[in-house]
Amino acid sequence: MRLRTLPAALALIFCAAAFAAETAPPPVTGSPAVRDIAAYGPNTDGATDNTALFQRALDETGAAGGGIVQVGTGRYRFDGSLTIPSNVTLRGTFTYSPAHAGIRDKGHKELPVYGSVLEPRGGAGSGEGPAFITLMDNASLQGFTVHYPDQLPDADAPTPYPYTVAMRGNNPALTDMQLLNPYNGIDASKNQRALVRNIHGQPIHIGLFVDAIYDIGRVENVHWNPWWAINNKVYQWQTENGVGFLFGRTDWHYVLNTFCFGYNVGYKFMETEAGGTNGNFLGIGADDCHTSLVVEESAPMGILITNGEFVSFHGPDPTMIRVEKTHTGTVRFVNCAFWGPARRNAVLDGTGTVGFSDCTFMQWGYEDTDTPGKKKRVDTPSLDVLGGSVLVRGCEFLENRAQVRLGPEVDRAIITENLVNGKPRVENDSRGGVVIVRDNAGTPNTKRWAREMERRKTFRSAAWRAGERERK
Repeated sequence: MRLRTLPAALALIFCAAAFAAETAPPPVTGSPAVRDIAAYGPNTDGATDNTALFQRALDETGAAGGGIVQVGTGRYRFDGSLTIPSNVTLRGTFTYSPAHAGIRDKGHKELPVYGSVLEPRGGAGSGEGPAFITLMDNASLQGFTVHYPDQLPDADAPTPYPYTVAMRGNNPALTDMQLLNPYNGIDASKNQRALVRNIHGQPIHIGLFVDAIYDIGRVENVHWNPWWAINNKVYQWQTENGVGFLFGRTDWHYVLNTFCFGYNVGYKFMETEAGGTNGNFLGIGADDCHTSLVVEESAPMGILITNGEFVSFHGPDPTMIRVEKTHTGTVRFVNCAFWGPARRNAVLDGTGTVGFSDCTFMQWGYEDTDTPGKKKRVDTPSLDVLGGSVLVRGCEFLENRAQVRLGPEVDRAIITENLVNGKPRVENDSRGGVVIVRDNAGTPNTKRWAREMERRKTFRSAAWRAGERERK
């Protein structure tokens, strides 16, 4: 009798062991704890939803005191959203933002099917709702491409989606990512000391949104380029509606080496319920945006912009800088360059202060004709100051045309020690404003100089000759 029951007992033992193996948490290795998402049995060809099992891995890592969830090569579909708990990192295969050709470079091998690719499908049809991935305190997201497979580049307009990433709490980090084609990219609001670094891609509506920040955040090496779609209706929609970088209330933000191409507005600074922007912006750029940079409001201590490059030449009135009538704060540009061709380099209004120091202005005084791609010259200044206070010191104006126009509502203006092509030309229509214009150096009025400018083959000499012909 005992001999007959032994096999049955052994069978029960083996079944119990197998059940325990199936239900036990996947193995954890290393220090800090690392969990491999492969142990949870994900689908890697983009066919089946992975939301629940990814969230399980993240939650178990958080419950264990924190660690890393490692994700290998594959296309991972998500019909829902994820939350990365405090002290947890979700990490893919990339250690720097990858490049994928997308629709812009058909035939290239770097399609969004290599490495760790996250493919959100949920939330289509509305820009509201929870972000695809939300980071909590001390949480990190690193090393992925995010590709929206249902966002079609040949559509008449983009499909709205909520933000791809939302960063909340203290010290969340987003690094080494490609956001290939999101509708809204990064919501970096309502946090403290967040880090956004090494992010490339083509967000269609809003690239990065920063607001309600009360301790220093950092944004470094974030570039928005039309890798995915260009010269089609979706890209046209982006140029008419998109904003590359949108800033509300910030407290001493540091923004380094950022760039955007092909938006309605490259950088926009506004006042929200939390307040306006104070920050340090170094090495920023906007190319082929209808308006490179718009300031609706800033904090009184200012928006400090150094080594910026701003280019506008498409749109109904391409302009590099617009400071709106609502502005009461301070904006300073140092060692920046502005070019087009466009009607004006900057239009300044409001009651605040705008300063330009050691900057270069060129290619103003142009507007479109009825012939596509052809421009005509118009009598507009480089800096059209409608109101407020302005400082222009140590700059160079490369066109042989009017440099500055001061409108009736200008309160104060200091325009000194600038180099101009031709004669200094400042039109002062201010009514009772305090205006100081002096020590600005034009080109020499000599025959030798005229012969030299005829001989030289440079932008400055060509602009000088064009201006002299118009004056005659």
